[in-house]
Amino acid sequence: MNLHTTLPKTLQPYFQAELQAYAVAYKAGDLTKAWVHLERAHIIGQRYPFAHTFVHWKMLQFGFRIKSAKEVIGQVPRLLVGGVKSFVGKVPVGNPGGANVPPMKSFPIEKDIQDIFTKAGLEAN
Repeated sequence: MNLHTTLPKTLQPYFQAELQAYAVAYKAGDLTKAWVHLERAHIIGQRYPFAHTFVHWKMLQFGFRIKSAKEVIGQVPRLLVGGVKSFVGKVPVGNPGGANVPPMKSFPIEKDIQDIFTKAGLEAN
């Protein structure tokens, strides 16, 4: 079993950049763009319990903001279980984390996000 804890220092700037871009888009009212940055942050941080849980917390808040019962209801179990799955290394790689996708389905990782993992000295898969 491969136990994961915190986001590697080499990955932190990319994760933080996505969260910052989310905050800027959210504040500007561009909710579509904001959501894309949350999904990207999810993919980058999903192997690490604290980062993973934090993104699901932001997604839950987003669900309340857009008044989406589906997103709010979908985020609650993800928020409760996502970090545990990360800790034991059992995450669906590339999953964007929203309630609009199955929680345990893996997805291909976009090339630019793969490049982030490469620059950080990590594997995307």
